[in-house]
Amino acid sequence: MDTAKFLIGMPVRHRLYGFRGIIFDVDPTFGNTEEWYQSIPEGVRPRKDQPFYHLFAVNPDQSPYIAYVSEQNLVEDEDGPPIRHPGIDAYFEGMENGRFLARDKAN
Repeated sequence: MDTAKFLIGMPVRHRLYGFRGIIFDVDPTFGNTEEWYQSIPEGVRPRKDQPFYHLFAVNPDQSPYIAYVSEQNLVEDEDGPPIRHPGIDAYFEGMENGRFLARDKAN
């Protein structure tokens, strides 16, 4: 298992498909279904033994969805426009140093 390279609240971009998102959870290794994994074309299928990230993602047209992406397919997104997703406010409050700040789970 690798140590997660990206942190909760970081804006990231998929290195192949270009969609953008905010990380809201991390699995230390692959944690989705085998059916989901097998649906990825073999030529771009990521290794399972790396962190996988749950993202509040948006398409280029800003349509929101939830994405599950391997670390090898993410890059930090430092210069894009703000990411607008309806799930962000439930998990985060404000930003600091380009990263969303997680809400206190007790509230």
